[in-house]
Amino acid sequence: MNTSPVWHGAQKRIYMQEVGTRDGLQVEAAFVATEDKIALVNELSDAGLSKIEVTAFVSPQAIPALSDAEIVLREITRRPGVVYSALVPNVRGAERAIEARADELNLVMSASETHNLANLRMTRTQSFGGLAQVAQLALSQGVAVNVSLSCSFGCPMEGDVPEATVLAWAQRFVDLGARGVTLCDTTGMAYPGQVATLTQAFRQRWPDTELTLHFHNTRGLGLANVLAGIDAGAERFDASLGGIGGCPYAPGATGNVCSEEMVHALDLMGYDTGVDLTRLITAARRLPGLIGHDIPSQITKAGRRLDLHPVPADFDAIRDRALARDAAHKLSR
Repeated sequence: MNTSPVWHGAQKRIYMQEVGTRDGLQVEAAFVATEDKIALVNELSDAGLSKIEVTAFVSPQAIPALSDAEIVLREITRRPGVVYSALVPNVRGAERAIEARADELNLVMSASETHNLANLRMTRTQSFGGLAQVAQLALSQGVAVNVSLSCSFGCPMEGDVPEATVLAWAQRFVDLGARGVTLCDTTGMAYPGQVATLTQAFRQRWPDTELTLHFHNTRGLGLANVLAGIDAGAERFDASLGGIGGCPYAPGATGNVCSEEMVHALDLMGYDTGVDLTRLITAARRLPGLIGHDIPSQITKAGRRLDLHPVPADFDAIRDRALARDAAHKLSR
């Protein structure tokens, strides 16, 4: 009789979407050399990520870490089946990204009015007006559009953001023709019950729209939220190599859920991520040398659960002494 556990997720496809090359690198003080960025994206492609948010077409003065966006996106090796996405804040950024051959434009605004003003210096209505122009341009050029709604699971200044508010903003972008919507836990405020409820509501309303969940691990609930999202019908998740990243509006915030930790866990549960974990770990272990500091990833430190360790050098002597004691004990009885 087979007594091994059977996970209900066996063979279910989960799409892993890497954001570390944008969401992670943009907050790093060290500038990662352009050729290293290109090599990193190529490693992620070879590892089997479904989508890679390669870079952001923003002002070089605002985010100097990504000032080489055009070169990186143009010179990566494109693997068939991988979507190469870029974040764009405005029409000029969209024009640059389209010229550099982005497969998808990721547009960002907040579901929270306070966070949108603090982060983007605009009201939500103003942000939507500008992003609607971006979407129109992208779709006219045959480039797909995804919108990321920040603070969908809570705002660090307002508190809870009503589900109806999040869904109303999602509706406006779906009506524009967005292929996908990402619900972002920008500052790590999400919890599993909330994730399940919002995911179910979204899937019921828009079953044909690509839904992505984007969690940060600020309060240690990242992987629990991923599993709650899967149970509620989500299949696409953003994650960050090495767990790098952060947010200026969440004191002590960490990066996104760690890509290699998530793949490791889902593989053990029988989900099909399509990702070569060995390649992913190899890429993650290069990160400290590129960014100049340690990374949160526990898998890069401890290894996978069956990455075994050698026995102690004096193991044979230890075993022989133990066996001798056992033999002596038997003789004395």
